[in-house]
Amino acid sequence: MKNEIRTQGWLRLLLVLACLLPLTILFLLPGGGLMAGGLWFWMFLLLCFWMLFVMIGTPSEQAEGTSVEELRSVPDSEQPQPITEVMEVKAATEQAGIRVFRGRLREPAEAVYERLKQAFSDETVPLVQEDQQFGAAITLMPKSLQPAALEQPVRPWVHWLLFGLTVLTTTWAGAAHQGENLLLQPERFSVGLPYSLGLMAILGVHELGHYFMARRHGLQVTLPYFIPVPFALGTFGAFIQMRSPSENRRALFDVAVAGPLAGLSIAIPALLMGLQSSILVPGDFALGPNNVGGTSVGSSVLFALVSKLALGDALEYSHLVRLSPLAFAGWLGLLVTALNLLPIGQLDGGHISRAMFGGRIGNTISIVAMWSLFLLALFVWPGLMMWAIIVFFIAGKGAPPLDDMTPLTPRRRWLGYATFGILGLILAPLPHSLWSAARIHCPYL
Repeated sequence: MKNEIRTQGWLRLLLVLACLLPLTILFLLPGGGLMAGGLWFWMFLLLCFWMLFVMIGTPSEQAEGTSVEELRSVPDSEQPQPITEVMEVKAATEQAGIRVFRGRLREPAEAVYERLKQAFSDETVPLVQEDQQFGAAITLMPKSLQPAALEQPVRPWVHWLLFGLTVLTTTWAGAAHQGENLLLQPERFSVGLPYSLGLMAILGVHELGHYFMARRHGLQVTLPYFIPVPFALGTFGAFIQMRSPSENRRALFDVAVAGPLAGLSIAIPALLMGLQSSILVPGDFALGPNNVGGTSVGSSVLFALVSKLALGDALEYSHLVRLSPLAFAGWLGLLVTALNLLPIGQLDGGHISRAMFGGRIGNTISIVAMWSLFLLALFVWPGLMMWAIIVFFIAGKGAPPLDDMTPLTPRRRWLGYATFGILGLILAPLPHSLWSAARIHCPYL
């Protein structure tokens, strides 16, 4: 068994290396500007691989010594009284110590879960979930079979190390975007700070939104893990690790929606301030030796609204903006928020969708959204392909809440619709009919 666990751990490491190898080769191609990094680049890359391996972790050794048991029916005489009091049991099975009872609930799901939680508080974790055939399923899982995430030691130095390294890599990336190489001119580090501090604030507040909302619901959760990379944007973002499951859909929804809304509260002001020092490009004129024009304010409805607030009547003469470092960080904040709000798997939008519509419909929405993302990357914007691949590998399927039947309150449901409305405002380009109404220079006329 130990050999199997060790083998699975190495397979996970190889999976991480396989996922990052194409990106590494891409940025090492001639013209990528990273060959000059030499030994430093490879040291950073090795460090990133090690950190990803530590964060993914190795499979729990709890499985050691366990044996596979056959599925058996649980007779009426062995069915616990708390179960029969809250459910008309139609089918009951047991396998490897996990008992599943399926039937119709006698009480609302929320009341059933609370009663079961009190009845089995010492040795068993109850789950109340939907069942397509009988209406509901109650699962009794021994606490000894739960993942050992709660027992993992807390290492604050890991969070601070990742945070510090990400500040360095994003500062380097911010300076590189301005044509400065901090490896050759480290005294020019201040050039990269506006981008670095802006992006770190957006990512950090996003994750702290998740963190504080999770703590409010009594969930065990880690501090944010930042992911530094020594190329491109300087980071692959940040995440927190949930160490205990959500008790119900309401907790799942609150934790998921808190992050994007908190991040937007920093991204939009950063974009507003950064646009003040950005450069408007006359017409379709291309700036610089690389013929890099600028970002069209009409590429997003929300970006157009923010740009109009920041630049006002100046947009009557141009729709292209060459973003300052802080504005670029704010624009990335909008992009990161949109990607997180996609209703896919374990992304924030996936959790919101599952909490709003349930597991079966949420899973269908997730599959449609994943395929839509790939199609957009293939036929609309190739730049989405890298993000689509990353989402495909990391999204997966999230663990259901313990009470997966109690619906959201109307207020939360409307907030969910509004949040997906924000996603639409970020992704949807400004309709041609609104360019003139917003008094923005339209390149299509």
